[in-house]
Amino acid sequence: MTTRIFIVDDHYMIIEGIRSLLQNGKRLEWMGHAMNATSCMAFLQTHQPHIILLDINLPDVSGIELCKEIKAKYPKIGIIGLSSYNQQSYINKIMDNGASGYVLKNATKEELLDAIETVMDGQKYLSEEAALIVKKNVGSKIPIITRREKEVLSLISEGLTNNQIATKLFISITTVDTHRKNLLAKFEAKNTATLIRMATHLEFI
Repeated sequence: MTTRIFIVDDHYMIIEGIRSLLQNGKRLEWMGHAMNATSCMAFLQTHQPHIILLDINLPDVSGIELCKEIKAKYPKIGIIGLSSYNQQSYINKIMDNGASGYVLKNATKEELLDAIETVMDGQKYLSEEAALIVKKNVGSKIPIITRREKEVLSLISEGLTNNQIATKLFISITTVDTHRKNLLAKFEAKNTATLIRMATHLEFI
């Protein structure tokens, strides 16, 4: 059986590089590429690839959101996230939105071919580096914050003082201070700078 491959990426050099890696692969058919989400969805109206190699960072819509949309409309298509991001948050998000695999852009040809074959077999696949990242962070504590805490956190990241946050959210300065202390405790951060850095890494802001 020939596996039909389609790639969605906004960098032509990446597209050409992957195409050159796969063009001699056995039982692989290169269907083409799209450089944004809109072109991808238009292509899928008339063509059905088996596998989509999907970049996370697209110019019009997040690849994570596009993954969700594709799986909702075309559930049989296997999606492999393709990215230079090696943070677990990105891996988790696209896998939670329907991707069957995640491959970093520095992966070898063998890893990419292995990913395609594994997903075609109906299994999940993480490239070696992605798997190590997930394994390293298994069991790591991800804080649970309330809606109000998230609002306060966002304003803290913008550099607002407790007084300014209190005015903006129509709450007391004491309440803002309590939220700030709770956030520091939940993120196990020693200061505001560390809090913002950790929250950004985990994509709370």
